[in-house]
Amino acid sequence: MPVENGHLRFMVLAGDQQWDAAVAAPRVAGARAAAAPQLQAQRTRLGSADSGTSGMRYAVDAAQNGVWSLTLQSASPTAQRGYVLMEGDPRTQLASYPRHRHQQVGQSLTLNALLSGSDAQGAGLLAGQAGQIDQASLRVLDPQGTARTFAMADDGKHDDGAAGDGVYGGSFQPTSAGTWIAQVIVHGRDQAGQPFVRTSEHVLPVLDTSVRLLGNALSARAADGTRLSIGLPIAARGQAPTHYRVFGQVWGTDAKGKQIPVAWIGGMLTPQQGQLPLSLDERWVARAGARAPFTLRGLRIEDPDHYIPLAQADTLPLQLQLPALRRASIARATAGIDESMRMGPRPRTLATASALAQPQAAGSRLVLVHGYCSNGVWPEAQFSNASSFIDAKQNRSNDQFAQRLAQFASQWSSFATVAHSQGGMAALHLYTYYWSGLDNATGGRVMQSVGTPYQGTNLSGILAAVGSWFGVGCGSNTDLTYDGAKAWLAGIPADARAKVNYYTTSFAKTNWYTNDYCNAASDLVLNDPEDGTVEQANAQLPGGVNRGHTTGQCHTTGMRDPAQYLDASRNAVMNANAAK
Repeated sequence: MPVENGHLRFMVLAGDQQWDAAVAAPRVAGARAAAAPQLQAQRTRLGSADSGTSGMRYAVDAAQNGVWSLTLQSASPTAQRGYVLMEGDPRTQLASYPRHRHQQVGQSLTLNALLSGSDAQGAGLLAGQAGQIDQASLRVLDPQGTARTFAMADDGKHDDGAAGDGVYGGSFQPTSAGTWIAQVIVHGRDQAGQPFVRTSEHVLPVLDTSVRLLGNALSARAADGTRLSIGLPIAARGQAPTHYRVFGQVWGTDAKGKQIPVAWIGGMLTPQQGQLPLSLDERWVARAGARAPFTLRGLRIEDPDHYIPLAQADTLPLQLQLPALRRASIARATAGIDESMRMGPRPRTLATASALAQPQAAGSRLVLVHGYCSNGVWPEAQFSNASSFIDAKQNRSNDQFAQRLAQFASQWSSFATVAHSQGGMAALHLYTYYWSGLDNATGGRVMQSVGTPYQGTNLSGILAAVGSWFGVGCGSNTDLTYDGAKAWLAGIPADARAKVNYYTTSFAKTNWYTNDYCNAASDLVLNDPEDGTVEQANAQLPGGVNRGHTTGQCHTTGMRDPAQYLDASRNAVMNANAAK
């Protein structure tokens, strides 16, 4: 185990097995044999009580730089396996990413990796500037837990850019649907020549589904009011979802014959008679001063849970033969952009907006929402006119979570949310893609959240890798990984983000030289400041309203500082400012 900065910190995860750990410092030629290092041991838990696994965390505070050895011993003679999680120097980091999101059976998947870091002045460094990679590999686990290892190379032949540029590439081809885990492992030397090892984990859902576009010509027909309906014929193969996330751009032509953008179209769409029912407010056409020929560009049809592109085209030869614009639309085009232009017409009653709604819905409510693999965490007595949404200890995508939240809240004609962790993502997803009582909430903050990983958390990838050995709580959730959260966030528009008021927290800092944390295990894999589950940087919602950061509060109960959702003062503020 290479030590780079005088600190040796690692965790041994062995499930229910009892292992003893011993470490030995690097041998220095000509030096006396050193006394056995003082290994501090602490039992802790990686992840929460419901979605983690326990183990032993070890530390040597004043560790000599160099390669240490770790010996693990068990009293049992049977073969055993476990997982060692080690903290590296944060000045040298591994950046890795999937080259694309075409995660389908039979499609080759490529991951790229490079070093990143900072110099003594804090300036950012990339690839060869941050250090040298001596060896890189890709360890892939299929849905059944079988592992294979593939070499990664910087030779210009592995989708890695130019040879010798410090960017490595490695590929594999998934053979079945399900959750695959890809771990990038690199060995190398940092800027000072110290040896290091780094890993990064990717949770990659793979689908056995594809969608094919039918025909090459579309026509728009006039619908009610100022709407234009555009039916997009498709054919699906395999395990097709009931609905899709769809994006596209309508372009037209100006008076000089130049192509001009008109509007984005799309959303969560359910096929009707083999067509995806796209729609557009014709006031966008009039507002742009566009005329024929029209085209549909940048079309993406994705599954609703993982946002994997099932059909995609950068430039489509599909001509949109738009009907003549109605005079009313032309006259109203000079007015401001309103809700119906962005989101379409409201249902006559929101109670009929979906099959989940209840016709007798009435009144307003503040809905308290928990997070991933959790339970009712909010102290309901600290809120007025509030009800707790409970979907106890479940693992759901943001789309599945949002629809269950909609079903629960459909008993009220309007509601606002106060959400913890993934619950904040579910509420924002609901507001973005589906009509609900959130759209009727007025007079305050529609959505408020605490500790929501809007841009993902490294802990999700780590727990998925560890879970492949032992099984962890509720299982892996791709929406909470860095990759998955950013794919989700890419579809959330600015006007929806602006409806969110969010808070972040982190551990209390005692002094500059103490290694403080919320959770001793997650401290190994999260960048400070963090709340034991989410890093402050990745709890930011670009375009949302940041209501501030509090120290001395952690993500859940059972961590070093009090849980963030138990702050009576902040709860009172959120209660007073919630929309009705």
